[in-house]
Amino acid sequence: MGNARVVPANTEVIFLPFQARWIADKSRLKLMEKSRQIGISWSTAYAQVSRVALASARYDEWVSSRDEIQSRLYLEDCKLWASIADIAARDMGEVVIDEQKHSAYVLSFANGKRIHSMSSNPDAQAGKRGSRVLDEFALHPDPRKLWTIAYPGITWGGQMEVISTHRGSANFFNQLVREIKESGNPKKISLHTVTLQDALDQGFLWKLQQSLPADDERQEMDEAAYFAWVKSGAADEESFLQEYMCQPADDDAAFLEYDLIASAEYPREAAWQTREGGVLYAGVDIGRKKDLTVLWVVEKLGDVLYTRHVEELSKMRKSEQEKVLWPWFEKCARICIDQTGLGIGWVDDAQDKFGQYRVEGVSFTSATKEALAYPIRSRMEDRRIRIPHSGPIRADLRQVTKQVTAAGNIRFMAERTPDGHADRFWALGLAIHAADGAPSQSWRPLNDNLPKGNVPVTPENLDENWIPG
Repeated sequence: MGNARVVPANTEVIFLPFQARWIADKSRLKLMEKSRQIGISWSTAYAQVSRVALASARYDEWVSSRDEIQSRLYLEDCKLWASIADIAARDMGEVVIDEQKHSAYVLSFANGKRIHSMSSNPDAQAGKRGSRVLDEFALHPDPRKLWTIAYPGITWGGQMEVISTHRGSANFFNQLVREIKESGNPKKISLHTVTLQDALDQGFLWKLQQSLPADDERQEMDEAAYFAWVKSGAADEESFLQEYMCQPADDDAAFLEYDLIASAEYPREAAWQTREGGVLYAGVDIGRKKDLTVLWVVEKLGDVLYTRHVEELSKMRKSEQEKVLWPWFEKCARICIDQTGLGIGWVDDAQDKFGQYRVEGVSFTSATKEALAYPIRSRMEDRRIRIPHSGPIRADLRQVTKQVTAAGNIRFMAERTPDGHADRFWALGLAIHAADGAPSQSWRPLNDNLPKGNVPVTPENLDENWIPG
């Protein structure tokens, strides 16, 4: 099936050349920078099962995955290879593996050895001997710490295999890659690089098409069409180059580094679970034709803001947007709205409906953008903001750059793309500003047309629509 032009000479082949080279590499330290979804974790699972099932195997094997779901999926790949090879293996489910109550999904073999597939906690690696697989290494909350704790585990034998797509130029994973390429490879790491183009040139599309349903649109594609299709689906050019072409994004240019954004991310399904009695705050960046209107809702628990909803509206009339946004405004204690340009009418209408102390309009000037941008960064640095794990959101937050003019003034800039103009970034900044003006604090309006100085928010100056925190 399919229209792939690159077909392996032996169509019964299980592994493509780049996969076979990775499996065959017995180097003590191996590292692969790779494209997304090209079958490397699957291939690595085969290599691990092949090692640990041998009668001569000395130690257990340890896998660190991005999260619990990936840990389970990796063990399912191991079970598949064990069954194909007719190797006796028993899935023991989730098992506590040490006195610190760390757990892992465990596959046990007839020789007594095991594969332990863990989530990302680096401390679970401590004190354990045997080969390591560090999957999606750059996505871990602290890759440097993970390497530091995992590396001693192969002192008495075994391999350590590091696999990942890139996550910014400042990430420790990229530092390892640069050390290999530019600094003489002092750690003696065997480097493998596989971009999407590399995989396609070695038969990846043909392999993919054999597993897809006959009516899948990708069956009609050749390698060039598939490459263009993947690229068109990426959030932006930077994301495509990083996720598929092994080119780390330049953290020196962006206001928010990838590692910093990743430290604030949590699963989207958890993000929408508002606590009973919790107080919500909203920020809204207004768009109409070229840009998005973005609503960002946060809940304040202690000193941490948890994202509870992100709504993105495109090319909708104001009346239609209001049908979506007004119900959320009803739930929020305070709302900050971009009143630049057509946002002026939005602020007037929202204040008429919900009250002038409940709704603040913010005009986007260089000064107000600076006042909105830095709290996003500082809350991420202090681990006091949680945002959904979302490609479009991550790409949007990455768009903003800080530039210093010849006069020494700071400007926050973002390239306009078909997906907006960093609209999610500014909606988040407005939501943070809304939450920071809660009733227990002094309200510091950002604009000159509002009262200057600290305005204490008290029952006497609140309108009847205010919902206290």
